[in-house]
Amino acid sequence: MKIEVHQNEDVKIAEVISDSVIVTNAEEGLQLMVDLYYQDFDKIIIHEPNITSDFFDLKTGIAGEILQKFSNYRVQLAIVGDFSKYPGQSIKDFIFESNKGRQVNFLGSVKEAVERLSK
Repeated sequence: MKIEVHQNEDVKIAEVISDSVIVTNAEEGLQLMVDLYYQDFDKIIIHEPNITSDFFDLKTGIAGEILQKFSNYRVQLAIVGDFSKYPGQSIKDFIFESNKGRQVNFLGSVKEAVERLSK
């Protein structure tokens, strides 16, 4: 895993780059957030393939637990990927509602994520 830093004026964003799944449960999501938070990042981009597919099955509760931690610490998160492969209406509604706010967004590209997190 490596961290790519996106700097936009006074905003510093961490993009997590990995070839494997690095978040398989809420504890790993929290640990990643805390590790980056203590490196002075409060805006994080993670790619959808780096998150367990169970995250996108809302019945597991993983998404809710992780996103609650990010909200509690006021760390903004952008998850980048193609979410059309998750067919359930509840995940589509969840993504739609999340994207209305600023805390957690589901976006199609790193460019979109950097723009959203820079606001």
